[in-house]
Amino acid sequence: MTLSQSPAHDPAVLRALFDAQHKASRAQIEVPLALRRDRLLRIRALLDEHGAALAQVVNADFGVRSSQLTEIADIFVLRSLLSSTLKQLPKWMKPVKVGTPLYLQPSRAFLQRQPLGVVGVVSPWNYPVQLSLGPVITALAAGNRVMLKPSELTPQTSALLATLIEKSFAPDEVCVVQGDGKLAAEFAGLPFDHLFFTGSTAVGRKVAEAAAANLTPTTLELGGKSPCIIDASCDIDKAAIKIAHGKLLNAGQTCIAPDYVLLPRGREAAFGEAFARAVATLFPTIAGNPDYAAIISPRHLERLQALLAQAEGEGARLQTVNPGAAGTGSASRQMAPVLVFDAPATSKLLNEEIFGPILPVLPYDSVDEAIRYVNARPRPLALYWFGTDTGSRDHVLANTVSGGVTVNDTLMHIAHENLPFGGVGESGWGSYHGEAGFLRLSQQKPVMAQSKWARGDLFYPPYGKRFEQVMGLLKRLI
Repeated sequence: MTLSQSPAHDPAVLRALFDAQHKASRAQIEVPLALRRDRLLRIRALLDEHGAALAQVVNADFGVRSSQLTEIADIFVLRSLLSSTLKQLPKWMKPVKVGTPLYLQPSRAFLQRQPLGVVGVVSPWNYPVQLSLGPVITALAAGNRVMLKPSELTPQTSALLATLIEKSFAPDEVCVVQGDGKLAAEFAGLPFDHLFFTGSTAVGRKVAEAAAANLTPTTLELGGKSPCIIDASCDIDKAAIKIAHGKLLNAGQTCIAPDYVLLPRGREAAFGEAFARAVATLFPTIAGNPDYAAIISPRHLERLQALLAQAEGEGARLQTVNPGAAGTGSASRQMAPVLVFDAPATSKLLNEEIFGPILPVLPYDSVDEAIRYVNARPRPLALYWFGTDTGSRDHVLANTVSGGVTVNDTLMHIAHENLPFGGVGESGWGSYHGEAGFLRLSQQKPVMAQSKWARGDLFYPPYGKRFEQVMGLLKRLI
């Protein structure tokens, strides 16, 4: 039995896997371009050969989740990331020259980009292929070894990933460990060179605490309440279909899904009608529709229903959109979209990340009031703005801080490989995608090569008249 086949919940096995990768990373500090490319191409081959099988197990784990959704939201995103990374990797790996100040000339200086060593990745269940292999791809591009701990809430997907990775990589290159929350806590406590976590803010805090014991640097891709701001200049119908798509992709189980809508007071009814038309266009039926994903588990569905019940009990008005017939089995977890109006400020819907097809609608009387509402809360992972008034747009962008922004659409900034993706404040820290991710998982080692013509001795003691003359000259020059 190999290490990767052994019971992953055994702390001794977990540590042995880490030790093997740690030893290998220290034995091979410099990882050449050819080997990095080979590892990335193995991931590409895995997706090419087994993409359909991965989509099937994702569907099985969710109960209802179409293969087309997994293809576009998981597999295609990874293919794009691989293509971009393979193309730009030679440039990213090159040392970067930096200018040398006058008083250190004629020396030269550069940044040498090196692997960190062993990167741990803890991935979530909502996009279980993309959010597992995306960080792995970035870590391998940077020359690292990788240990992946996927979610226990998608056990069939995690098991297939483990099998496919084991066939494609040696355990000291990439390995997958499977287990529950206890295993995840032990995993986060390993002395990685970097720990990459995607998940909720609450769990992210625990991961950061565990990593801090080893001074392990982290990248935390968390959640947050991402606002949609509809400007007075906006065409409601055009905005509604894009908001509905962003909200209902994966039944709202998306970290950057719109979490609430801010719109000019008096346009609530118009938005409700437009949103209902948009939903009917995208999903003519809900229950039994293979294009509309199920909520991942009965427990998660109960939480969403409890949020609605609390809001309604506090006076909120609910608008259920296209409920259709009640489903059975997995279809019973295909939760119909719900707009929530007049929710009180104390409602959990307005204070917790929703992660489901529920969308509170909040009116504002001025753009500045909308900005104040956003800024009074933890900084969001994403912000969406809709309208044609560029002055209003720029005012919102200049006066809010968020992990990312898409203007006149939702979600799309995550698909742009040259834009860093990550949060800020309670929505996370650190980013990946493109060169930003490569640098996040690399050590940019500063190197200064001294010239034989250098006169550093001019600054040596004993200090005297010559030193004062040199310093006086430099003060005039810099």
